[in-house]
Amino acid sequence: MSLLFKHTPQAAAIALFAGLLAPACAQTLDEVVVSASRAQARSFDAPAAIQSVDRSTIQNGGPQVNLSESLVRVPGLTILDRSNYAQDLQLSIRGFGARAAFGIRGIRLLIDGIPATTPDGQGQGSSISLTSMDRIEVLRGPLAQLYGNASGGVIQAFTKPASKVPLVDYQYYVGDYGLHRADYQFSDTVGDYGIVADYGTFTIDGYRDNSRTERKQFNGKLDFNTNDQTHVNLVFNQFDMPLAQDALGLTYAQWTANPQQQGRNSTATKTAAEFGVRKTILQNQLGGSAVYTIDKDRAITSRAYYGTRDNLQFQVGTTGINANGAWTGLNRSYYGLGLQYNERSKLAETPMDWVAGYEFDRSRELRQAGTASQGQKVLTNRNEENQAENSDLFAQATAHVSEQVALVGGLRASNVRFASTDYYTNGAGSGDVSYSATSPVVGLTYFATDHLNLYANYGQGFETPTLAELAYQNVGGSPVGAFNPRLNASTSRHFEVGTKWVPTRSARLDFALFQINSTDEIVVDVTSGGKTSYKSAPGTSRTGFELGASMLLTPHVSASLAASMIDAKYSQGFSSATVSGANYIDAGNKIPGIPQTSLFSELAWTSAATAPGAKSASSGSRLAIEMVQSGRIYANDTNTASVDGHTVFNLSASQRWAVDKATLTLYARLNNASDERYVGSVIVNSSQYIESGLPRNWMLGVSISAPL
Repeated sequence: MSLLFKHTPQAAAIALFAGLLAPACAQTLDEVVVSASRAQARSFDAPAAIQSVDRSTIQNGGPQVNLSESLVRVPGLTILDRSNYAQDLQLSIRGFGARAAFGIRGIRLLIDGIPATTPDGQGQGSSISLTSMDRIEVLRGPLAQLYGNASGGVIQAFTKPASKVPLVDYQYYVGDYGLHRADYQFSDTVGDYGIVADYGTFTIDGYRDNSRTERKQFNGKLDFNTNDQTHVNLVFNQFDMPLAQDALGLTYAQWTANPQQQGRNSTATKTAAEFGVRKTILQNQLGGSAVYTIDKDRAITSRAYYGTRDNLQFQVGTTGINANGAWTGLNRSYYGLGLQYNERSKLAETPMDWVAGYEFDRSRELRQAGTASQGQKVLTNRNEENQAENSDLFAQATAHVSEQVALVGGLRASNVRFASTDYYTNGAGSGDVSYSATSPVVGLTYFATDHLNLYANYGQGFETPTLAELAYQNVGGSPVGAFNPRLNASTSRHFEVGTKWVPTRSARLDFALFQINSTDEIVVDVTSGGKTSYKSAPGTSRTGFELGASMLLTPHVSASLAASMIDAKYSQGFSSATVSGANYIDAGNKIPGIPQTSLFSELAWTSAATAPGAKSASSGSRLAIEMVQSGRIYANDTNTASVDGHTVFNLSASQRWAVDKATLTLYARLNNASDERYVGSVIVNSSQYIESGLPRNWMLGVSISAPL
């Protein structure tokens, strides 16, 4: 880990914070989180690495389109912005999820307690309507394993509570490359009923050729009490993306010549636009949860949800019958339910917090594919039904042994089943497979003082293949469209030690060290013609640290820092065939797609004084400068391709006025102010592995909030 402290930008920033922290005076000690223990607890007391990003931070981060705007300030969480809305963000926690070809895998997403991750571990960050979120929690480390399959970390978002009076909010943003963002929101409480309704639109032409995107999103929440003991939340959300053009990846030579150009097919004969490469998505989800409070120490929570997701994607042509293009369509329906019991009691005079529950989730999708011409369907040559479901029992207990010592223990028994019925080949490509795992977690927290905690955790987890990874077999060195039951689930062992220090009411530091050892991690086996089959690597390891700090330097000046370092590598060698032919992956090679270092720091000034413990100033001006750094990223398993790290500076400003009972806020941002040319993200194990980062770009916004 010493490499981070050898005259690097991270070292300078961390050293600066170390010098400032002792005399500093900003962070609320009573910030509440629920992800670590499935019950409300102070973030400071939670025996895990967990951060919460509040509403003010989400809004100051930008137009509230991407999670990367606000979650970049969470240590251990890496979000590489592809600037490609057809593929979603490239998001990873402690390296889990980094090699996802699209969407988010290996990380559990929950919105108001309702899963936004399917049983196979796939999720979409765009499911979170940022304009209506009150806060977002990010849980890393062993305790995340108690959320089941593919829980390399947990991201949980919570819709803002209904206002006490009728309230209308309007936001509008414009920016570079044709960015337009509008949002309309209504909130009110009538008797025992509270409602939040949010509708937003987003369009952008895009920095690169063939990258125009159109999105519409609705998020609504209704909460009410049926009696003095029962509180109900009903949530409906819709995500409609009628167009998301895909600019594809570039080779290094193409990126060097023109980072704004679109990619081509493997023979470089046609561009993405000539093939009509794009994606459309329509998702609807309805869910509900009910909390029945038995008494002050006991409660039962139930949840149920149902949703549909239609996904159609047009791809570049390769060879043979797909020379003019290809298409893939996924029509999914999914549902689930859960039951959870919480209790506070005593065991032999020892105070205990208990939680136990059951969760069942199921998805069923029709996968079709075929040939295309200029972005239009020609024929169908794949037609199958895929199913995935999980059935899990879990329990977690925290024993407050003394005023200074708390012990936590948990266990989750999971069963995940996949099945595929191939209609096109009359069952030749059909198959099914089941995975079972028992995931234990143990931990200890030592409350050294009222302002200093030390903790240590150990846990075991597992990660099954996704339906997309099970979709192809390696037959004679080529990927063939047939269900692959030979893939193993990855298993992992997580070790973590950390500390949380709050020297004053307005300063806080969180630090964690971790070691993760995995076996059977799922990696690319063969890639050809846009198809990929997968295999299991014998062993990987991840070692690193995370540092988060925030402080109020003066009543008008605040600072924050999130720094991470990770050494993610293959601990055992293995053979693999990639796009460049047969290769042997040496032990010690770095796992691709994972930045070795990352750093976010912000220095902000507000015209109105901020009291210690307050989240933000309520009115006046705000000016801030951000530094965002990302280290070297390897692009393939052989480590023959990589991209350099980069550092960008962002400037932001806002001005808020009180107009009678309403508030008016103006926002301005200048991202990449120094206009650094850099690679935004990499496509793992592809010859066209580069996705361009954005040059200098601007954004202006206005927000109006008015009671009726």
